[in-house]
Amino acid sequence: MNTPLADRIRPGELSEVVGQKHLLSEGKALYNMIENGEIPNLIFYGPSGVGKTTVASIIAKRTKRALRKLNGTSASTSDIRDIVAEIDTFTAPNGILLYLDEIQYFNKRQQQSLLEYIENGKITLIASTTENPYFYVYSAILSRSTVFEFKSIESEDIIPAVKRGFDFLAKENNIEIEYSDEVLKKIAYGCGGDVRKALNSVENCYLATTAKDGKKIILPETAEELAQKSSMRYDRDGNEHYDIVSAYQKSMRGSDPDAALHYLARLLEAGDLPSACRRLMVCACEDVGLAYPQIIPIVKAAVDAAMMVGLPEARIPLADAVILVATSPKSNSGANAIDMAISDIKKGNIGPIPRTLQNKHFDGEDAEVKGQHYVYPHPYPNHWVKQQYLPDKIKNAVYYEFGDNKNEQAFKAYWDKIKGNK
Repeated sequence: MNTPLADRIRPGELSEVVGQKHLLSEGKALYNMIENGEIPNLIFYGPSGVGKTTVASIIAKRTKRALRKLNGTSASTSDIRDIVAEIDTFTAPNGILLYLDEIQYFNKRQQQSLLEYIENGKITLIASTTENPYFYVYSAILSRSTVFEFKSIESEDIIPAVKRGFDFLAKENNIEIEYSDEVLKKIAYGCGGDVRKALNSVENCYLATTAKDGKKIILPETAEELAQKSSMRYDRDGNEHYDIVSAYQKSMRGSDPDAALHYLARLLEAGDLPSACRRLMVCACEDVGLAYPQIIPIVKAAVDAAMMVGLPEARIPLADAVILVATSPKSNSGANAIDMAISDIKKGNIGPIPRTLQNKHFDGEDAEVKGQHYVYPHPYPNHWVKQQYLPDKIKNAVYYEFGDNKNEQAFKAYWDKIKGNK
């Protein structure tokens, strides 16, 4: 039983594939391509354990081409040369179907070495990747391939696969395996949409259960314990990380505390306390900002407390802060203002600093107007006096626009009155 259960019971027909109905339902483009046997160059993109390799294997069985497999993590340029050398030989008279798993680990030169043969049809490429192919796959390969996105599988759809796994083990080992619906659900719901993880949990449950009277009874407690150990799909350097932190901040920005807490929980369950704290702090400044400026030191204190106590207790101050950010009034006026100012700087809209603001207390002989003439505002009514602060080149620039929230409108009313604005 050295071969993993997921490989031993890998589906051989499209009808047996779990999930991916958006690709494999009758009438869908990929389904029709496979059924018609006309396979173009394909790139399968999506998280691990959702059927990419399985579908590629089914395609390989339906083609008359010689199947060759490479994995981007271990294959070298010499492996590619060996495959190319088979073209038009008696071992591959009809061409080669190359299944390249984890293509994102192939560098540009390795991918380029395939290009000529993909273009003339001598090699049909089916590549899979867990990363966004538009970032990691050479553009010339992309332009000659059709990309299909595989999605995480709903837990309910995984239950039949879990059941099939237990039934396969029972038949394979000539032993009765008893399991409840609760066991099936705990494994299916605990695998994070990854069928391979679910089947690994099935096999682990089998191995962790002692047979009595020729029967193995899988307990819900065993299923829960083993499923939990593989329940979180998360890679701090991969798409899943960026999707979660993006959803986390956007949920706070969108004033949805429940969604924000959900994504916070996913970050914490993955042990990614730094990302949870960083995005929370950014959101307090960027999305609440001047609508409730007191929130910044409050969230900073919560973040400091979370980093001090660590997990699991860190969840408590972070949950308080996330709820506060999500339910607070919102304003991005400060973020917009600094972005506009930076944009001007990048465009070269700078100009000399006005003489009145320079840190000089003397005039050179070449100065046409002697004296700095800076006006100190505090002796004036309301501690304000009109004078120019921006360089002459952009003296009329406006970066900050008061937000429409109560706090900023109060400040606007105050300064309109002081400055005599109408």
